[in-house]
Amino acid sequence: MSKSKDRIPKIGITVGDINGIGPEVIIKALRDNRILKYMTPIIYGSTKTLNYYRKNFHIEDFQYTQLKSSEELIPNKVNVVNCWDTMLEITAGQPTETGAEAARKALTMAVKDLKDEFTDAVVTAPINKHNIQSEDFNFPGHTEYFTQSFGVNESLMLLVGGELRIGVVTGHIALKDVVNNITISKIESKVEIMEKSLIHDFGIQKPKIAILGLNPHNGDNGLMGKEEEQIIIPLINKLKDLGKLVFGPFPGDGFFGDGRYKQYDAILAMYHDQGLIPFKTLAFETGVNFTAGLPVIRTSPDHGTAYSIAGQNKASESSMREAIWLAYDLWKNRNR
Repeated sequence: MSKSKDRIPKIGITVGDINGIGPEVIIKALRDNRILKYMTPIIYGSTKTLNYYRKNFHIEDFQYTQLKSSEELIPNKVNVVNCWDTMLEITAGQPTETGAEAARKALTMAVKDLKDEFTDAVVTAPINKHNIQSEDFNFPGHTEYFTQSFGVNESLMLLVGGELRIGVVTGHIALKDVVNNITISKIESKVEIMEKSLIHDFGIQKPKIAILGLNPHNGDNGLMGKEEEQIIIPLINKLKDLGKLVFGPFPGDGFFGDGRYKQYDAILAMYHDQGLIPFKTLAFETGVNFTAGLPVIRTSPDHGTAYSIAGQNKASESSMREAIWLAYDLWKNRNR
């Protein structure tokens, strides 16, 4: 892949669940012509699907070209790869097997082109994590799928909203399984991925990382749990001895309540909701999910299929737009 600073990157965008808000937020985000000055978007989905939503929403200022081969790519224009040929039935707001199959096809083609270095990054629109499951997709979500697809043992779900960055040690697992997955090696691995990403992807040379405790009040000296004393604090001390700017553990409630989170370049939470609840409270409209630790760039808007408003022209494209711009910024930082 060319490292030319003058090259315009090609950003793949998967359409996600065609019955969710994915097609809508993609169309709305790419109406912003400023995006086309800096990159070439390539939508993986179907022109028929896009036309369905464009006509239903009476959107006249969204134009694209159908991409039949890589040689026909038009730079600085919206290109569409047809991942299926037929007009699939769209039932906005209702999960269907047809929608799941379409999401799988779009994702498979986008990952292949990313592996072949035809694209420089991929932005994934939301999928239905339940009905997309199949022999070809047996993963809790996009993060795990990309991690395996690109041969990486460990990645990091990193939520990004402006200067706010929150990663999680455990992601899409049941709450009852969190404690058994909180180990010194697991946390250390996530800290290492986070630190490297902050340096190489975000250009922060000496990143300051805050680590949250697992239990309420940091375990209250062992009264509510011993993970802080036995696992988290010894690891933090070890990392400090290695010269890392790692601090904590901090109780999750007060840490966000009094604004201390603003003093750090990134925060590592122990489990999904501990990180995502404050993140979505603080950056819901602009939040982006970035899979750190991969050799490729993958981002996504920080929301789901939103079936309750799908097909009603009510979805905000803010998070999708931010996901596209973050993919561009990360590509630019990696190619400095």
